[in-house]
Amino acid sequence: MVKIAFSSPFAAKEPKKDAEALVPEQDIEIAARGSENSTGRCLLTLLGLAFILAGLIVGGACIYKYFMPKQKLYHGEMRYIESPNTEHIAEPYFLPIAEDVDIREADNVEIIDVPVPNFSDSDPAAIVHDFDRLLTAYLDLQLRKCYVIALNTSIVMPPKNLMDLFVKLATGSYLPQTYLVQEEMVVTEEIDDVSELGIYIYQLCTGKETFRLQRRDQIIGLQKRSAEECHSITHFASEYVVKTRICQG
Repeated sequence: MVKIAFSSPFAAKEPKKDAEALVPEQDIEIAARGSENSTGRCLLTLLGLAFILAGLIVGGACIYKYFMPKQKLYHGEMRYIESPNTEHIAEPYFLPIAEDVDIREADNVEIIDVPVPNFSDSDPAAIVHDFDRLLTAYLDLQLRKCYVIALNTSIVMPPKNLMDLFVKLATGSYLPQTYLVQEEMVVTEEIDDVSELGIYIYQLCTGKETFRLQRRDQIIGLQKRSAEECHSITHFASEYVVKTRICQG
């Protein structure tokens, strides 16, 4: 006699139920790990974005402070005579001079724009007077060369005083008549790295040949040569008009 055995339907399904019971537990563990990883990535992403945003804010402030267009220009005009000895002149002839100045009082800096003059053999220029670093930089716009020298505070007013002067000049009722002060500078050496001269002089002179100057009367034994190559810049940063003559040493 042959016995035919029938497997129980419940017995066949029990292993399947056990397998199905294991799947959700694995999925829960994987989901938990995935959630933790996702949270970590989100935190890192947010932290990175915060650093980027902070960098943009700080960088934007620096760009706005140093490289954006000028906020306010003061325009001033004066009249001067080339020689202070006017006793023998019945009616001295005064020459006009005009310039614009951007005064950064918070940074102790003056930026002067000297246009092409109408009545003198002077070059157009941009000038920076940095009172924190006690330096003056001239950019001769005709030569495209920069010249740096120690700030002469005897003929350059500090920013607050210069602002007061230009405010008076802007009214039109104050037009001082002054005389010309002449100074002569000599090139002594080339400056290879202008980054150490401050942000304003760096901005003025970067990418241009830059030279250090010294006043001729301070160089012992230096004789004036008749064939010297010299250029002049006529400007004012006080109630005196100054003609700065720059010569190759």
